[in-house]
Amino acid sequence: MLCVDNFYTSRRANIESLLTHPRFEFQRHDVNFPLYVEVDEIWNLACPASPIHYQKDPVMTIKTSVQGSINLLGLAKRVGARILQASTSEVYGDPKVHPQAETYWGNVNPIGVRACYDEGKRAAETLFFDYHRQHGVQIKVARIFNTYGPGMQADDGRVVSNFIVQALRGKPLTVYGDGSQTRSFCFVDDLVDGLIKLMNSEDDFTGPVNLGNPNEFTVLALAEQVLAEVNSSAGVEHLPLPSDDPTQRQPDITLAREKLSWQATTPLTEGLPPTIDYFRKVI
Repeated sequence: MLCVDNFYTSRRANIESLLTHPRFEFQRHDVNFPLYVEVDEIWNLACPASPIHYQKDPVMTIKTSVQGSINLLGLAKRVGARILQASTSEVYGDPKVHPQAETYWGNVNPIGVRACYDEGKRAAETLFFDYHRQHGVQIKVARIFNTYGPGMQADDGRVVSNFIVQALRGKPLTVYGDGSQTRSFCFVDDLVDGLIKLMNSEDDFTGPVNLGNPNEFTVLALAEQVLAEVNSSAGVEHLPLPSDDPTQRQPDITLAREKLSWQATTPLTEGLPPTIDYFRKVI
């Protein structure tokens, strides 16, 4: 296995235990530049995924999704590799359809502050399907919904990590708006299982396919659960809602059930404790 990363949002510590494994190889590289290797599968998970990180350098963000995809699709075409794209529920924008099925085209602001990520991923999906239709490249496209678990960065700005870090530090949890906006939280182990099943699925199944946990929670309910798990009495602090922040997010996973025999099995009550334990060790 060859792992390629530029460490823009990740850490070497995440792969430290793998560096001595005989079947693991690491190469520091940015997918915005061509990669010349011989492989039979490509997993494209490149791109900052949290608002704090992808809005820090929006031009680089959209280049990673677009130019990075062009480079990796070109590699897949040259070597005949199957390639998986980690797309996102953000392609649905602030949805007017609930829950969101893969047939929904979305409601995205193409010039908003989140567009570098949303539109970059949408353009990447276009590239994947055009390479598939024009050049016969074997593609798999996953639309990933909110994922959490050990290994997250404490400062990535995502709601689960934000709440856990604030609670462990005895600070009020930052809730944007009134907290009635909803999210569906998928534990990382479930997501990895879904990605593996997608990569190994039949050739004629390209996706896109939603991968996420359809159990929907309000942000305020998540805050209350984190406070209870950490045994914190710090409460919450309400701040204005960010621009273009989706008010609802819930995957329709009918297609994943039918084509991949997959569904998330880890409830939030089981996924939060190991995530909290991880953050206790790193902050």
